[in-house]
Amino acid sequence: MKSIRISLISLLAIFLLQAKSIEPGYLVSGIITDADDGNPLAGVSVVIKGSQQGVISDLQGKFQLRLTHSPGILQFYFIGYKNLEITVKGPQELQVTMTPDHAMLHEVVTTGYKNRKASYKMLSNEAQMIAPHPAQLPGHYPHEISDPLYMYHETENYEYIKENTFQSALKQPLSTFSIDVDAASYANVRRFINLGQRPPTDAVRIEELINYFSYDYPQPKDEHPFSITTEYADCPWNAGHKLLHIGLQGEKIEKEHLPPSNLTFLIDVSGSMFPPNRLPLLKSALRMLVDELREQDKVSIVVYAGAAGKVLDPTPGSEKETIIKAIENLEAGGSTAGGAGIKLAYKTAEENFIKGGNNRIILATDGDFNVGVSSNAELERLIETERDKGVYLTILGVGMGNYKDDRLERLSNKGNGNFAYIDNLQEARKVLVSEFGGTLFTIAKDVKLQIEFNPAKVQSYRLIGYENRIMPHEDFNNDKKDAGDMGAGHSVTALYEIVPVGSGSSENMHELKYQQKPVLQKSSDLLTLKIRYKKPDGHTSRMFEQSVSPRSIRLENSSENFRFSAAVALYGMLLRDSEFVGGHGFKEVIALAENALGLDKEGYRKEFINKVKTTPFLSTR
Repeated sequence: MKSIRISLISLLAIFLLQAKSIEPGYLVSGIITDADDGNPLAGVSVVIKGSQQGVISDLQGKFQLRLTHSPGILQFYFIGYKNLEITVKGPQELQVTMTPDHAMLHEVVTTGYKNRKASYKMLSNEAQMIAPHPAQLPGHYPHEISDPLYMYHETENYEYIKENTFQSALKQPLSTFSIDVDAASYANVRRFINLGQRPPTDAVRIEELINYFSYDYPQPKDEHPFSITTEYADCPWNAGHKLLHIGLQGEKIEKEHLPPSNLTFLIDVSGSMFPPNRLPLLKSALRMLVDELREQDKVSIVVYAGAAGKVLDPTPGSEKETIIKAIENLEAGGSTAGGAGIKLAYKTAEENFIKGGNNRIILATDGDFNVGVSSNAELERLIETERDKGVYLTILGVGMGNYKDDRLERLSNKGNGNFAYIDNLQEARKVLVSEFGGTLFTIAKDVKLQIEFNPAKVQSYRLIGYENRIMPHEDFNNDKKDAGDMGAGHSVTALYEIVPVGSGSSENMHELKYQQKPVLQKSSDLLTLKIRYKKPDGHTSRMFEQSVSPRSIRLENSSENFRFSAAVALYGMLLRDSEFVGGHGFKEVIALAENALGLDKEGYRKEFINKVKTTPFLSTR
């Protein structure tokens, strides 16, 4: 009997040891809420301090983490809220409250018109704006979810992107592309991360990730409307390679000095716009824009669902209550006559055209046109025709599930405009308030860059991103070819990875057997950078150029602009599973970005780092 008792004790001890070895440490779970109103906060980054381990709170603000050491420290990050640290000493369930950063909230909330703080408190409260990943809905699958708020992203459309490869400077000395000031891809990628999921590969446009952030470039000092900054330093992810950083900074113009605006809001009110992260979010965003309007500005509102109609005739910016009331009365329902809406919007804009002013349509939609003029070709021809009359197009994309990113990006490119994705009110404030001039006022159109590499100094090169902005070299001098536009205060950043001559890296380049190597002109330049652009109301382009020296600097001596843009580029390559990352990972992104925060007044660079920290733990599609 005694031996049986000893055996049972031994078995129990073995079982406990095995259980401990299977699941070491202890679980900490909790709910995160807003300290002001008690609402749950979705998308909060929860990281174990000193590690790469972390999770993101779900739609109910819930999280769960396994810690291996006691005590442990949990760090909580969420843009628009103060960072928080909590020490835990064992398994427990936490009630976490995060305090809004009122310095930031004050900029988000418009204080006039009945002090709308309550409605704008949805700042980053994505619990009311985003749908949960299906994994957060036990027992449910995407096809079983009937509420349009919970539509899965498998019906979202993205244009296929084939990553740029290395080109021989001897055989292909020219690289030509159109600028891109859009930043929709970054906000959309952030939306996926907040849902605890890696974004689809083609949702990641690296140039838009880079250009989401502001950089400390000098203001233009000559007759051109933007300055040019170049920097040449070590490539962070490939020893022996170099990185060329090109920065363009558009002239900043104070709001009171901007020309008068003739704005036509074209708002999708179809049934797919019903969820709170679509039409309700857009209504809040447009109220922010209305608060920025001046007396000399005027607004018309056109809507479309089963049919298109005008709900507000041209109204001066000083009559804000009238404009806001028209916005508040909008309701979603019906199918989507997008083509008819665009036609009516352009007709309205033309009838109220301001010569020398900013004539622009602001299209707000999830992009799901399905009635009327709906083919891409028809819409593009219509927008191109109207563009030449001086009416530009800005697109605000929203929603998930049936979001048509490829269509909206293409239409904005054809309309001499820009494209932003609005995932929360913080992003709406960035696009429509902080970047008001850049979003709505063009200072240069059809901006093209052409780089001629010196084969005596450059063996091969690779443009990072801009895959759908590359142009035939002959189009650089053709003023009939459309290109990207730059707004007041906008910056544009482009990066080239370069293999210098004599580096020993071949990048799969081989000598041709039957061709003679051309005689190279002696030059000490690394390359020559040429830029063409037109004035907003011009038809003939201007060109200027500058040479870049091959003298490079060490990475640690490079500017914060250089290092942070390189960190974002590496992050984009990792998200796209690029073949060019050289074995580097998210740790290198974090280290590079943390040493290049700069002033970061808005907190966007810190938010980026927090998102990178949680990316390795996200589920894949």
